[in-house]
Amino acid sequence: MESIGVIGLEHMGGDMAARWLAAGYTVYGTTRSRARAQWLVEHGLRPLDTPRAIAEAVDVIVTSLPDDCVLESVASGPDGILAGLRAGKVWLDMSTVSPDGSRELAARARERGAEMLDAPVSGTVPQVQAGTPTIMIGGDEEACRRVEPVLRVLGTPRRIGEHGQALVLKLAINISLAVQMLAFSEGLLLADREGIDLQLAAEVMAESAIGSPMLKARVPLVLDTPDAAWFDIAQMHRDIRLALATAHELDVPLPSAGVADDVLAGATTLGYQRRDIAAIYGVLARLAEPPCHGALPVDA
Repeated sequence: MESIGVIGLEHMGGDMAARWLAAGYTVYGTTRSRARAQWLVEHGLRPLDTPRAIAEAVDVIVTSLPDDCVLESVASGPDGILAGLRAGKVWLDMSTVSPDGSRELAARARERGAEMLDAPVSGTVPQVQAGTPTIMIGGDEEACRRVEPVLRVLGTPRRIGEHGQALVLKLAINISLAVQMLAFSEGLLLADREGIDLQLAAEVMAESAIGSPMLKARVPLVLDTPDAAWFDIAQMHRDIRLALATAHELDVPLPSAGVADDVLAGATTLGYQRRDIAAIYGVLARLAEPPCHGALPVDA
């Protein structure tokens, strides 16, 4: 059984490490906040101090990090992942980062005899906890086959193609998530402005033909936005901007993504960046003049 090292134990990374521990894997980990990972140590996680130490100790290195800058910082330097890579190791990057940046890191890993795969996850934190998300993989086919049992503990892995292509598909999916959430919020605001009961409108809309699994799961969050986001507005805004940059390189028009970018930028200006994307309704309600009949209280 492969040994696994997880770099980034917050949110998704911590839940993934917990599932591997429960499945009997030897799991090492490092994070900026050792205290936040204490619950994993109590379940058998073996803490190490640096990304390099993780890369030297395990067969499969896993990163789950917020953006390109953080990924580059843990990859490079004397204590970085690349310094600890050797032939035969596989690096699974499960972050959502730029496809070009990921391809460049994969080339640097290959120079050291290792393989890096981009393996972004499409699913919420509850789905990761339940083992039901979709995991898209880009990179070497043999390396994909090798890590498939590791990824099946988390969800359903599918190889998409070459390096970076899994990330492009993840961005394509997230365009729809942002646009669906925005369109749902616009419709809900229209119903609320007419005086229709907010909860009734949200439930009927989610049960109608537009009721995707994402919308159905988020109706309770729209009506009562939680403090702990499943997928926050800052992350969504990052992904939309990555999608727009990729589309620019490929000469592809993304008009609805452009509108979502504007709304998400406005949400950030209003202080909503750490709220779940379900808070887009609250952003629109706050912008509406005059105030809506049943508009939810906003506490950005």
